[in-house]
Amino acid sequence: MTIEFIAILAAGAALGGFVNGLAGFGTALFALGFWLQILPALEAVSLVALMSVVSGLQGVWVVRRSMLDNPRRLARFLVPAVVGIPAGIAALSVFPPLVIKLVIATMMILYGGFFSLRSALPRFERPTPVADGIVGFLGGVLGGAASLSGALPTMWCSMRPWQKAEIRAVLQPFNVIVLALTAIGFAVKGVYGLHTLTLIAVTLPVTLVFAQIGIVTFKRLTDDQFRRLIIALMFVSGTVLLAKEVFW
Repeated sequence: MTIEFIAILAAGAALGGFVNGLAGFGTALFALGFWLQILPALEAVSLVALMSVVSGLQGVWVVRRSMLDNPRRLARFLVPAVVGIPAGIAALSVFPPLVIKLVIATMMILYGGFFSLRSALPRFERPTPVADGIVGFLGGVLGGAASLSGALPTMWCSMRPWQKAEIRAVLQPFNVIVLALTAIGFAVKGVYGLHTLTLIAVTLPVTLVFAQIGIVTFKRLTDDQFRRLIIALMFVSGTVLLAKEVFW
């Protein structure tokens, strides 16, 4: 590996780890912008799935108390998501991944742009267990079809009047478990070969360190600041996804 190769690899790990530590999602969208320049698509995606889980586990530990305080809330999203993953994989035979990603990128840009410009954020006060389950299922479908499991749950949770730890107590374990299942699938297929293990040796420590920096930043945010942050990241993530699919 050349110095330039290692620098690009480390830059993707740093940015992906920091964003995941800060917001609880986003490793794939931000790291892949670097890694797809130097790695084959399958290797880059399998690596980002593993790093998402590694950085995400640190965030899960931070909000463990909020998870234990209301485990049913997480279950409403997660159980349907697990059911939705194989449905998403099956959807690949009907809808090309590019079409799915472009539609979701457009939704993220419109959603993030619209609510970033509003002085008051939306607040759905009443319980919505059925809607939570539908969002979770669709998140699983998108995870299986396009590795975008966190997009819809993030949009939905940012509109709830929850504290930042409560929002993250849904998003972080949701993404970790869905992506862990994805990583296991890659491992079963034998994707993690000797070269990938070498890449992991470079990216793992960088991801861990910058995820911690992101977590420290997260702890300094107010609840409202965190909600505005994830809405703004929706806009940025959608723009990055659209650019990646159209131009890269």
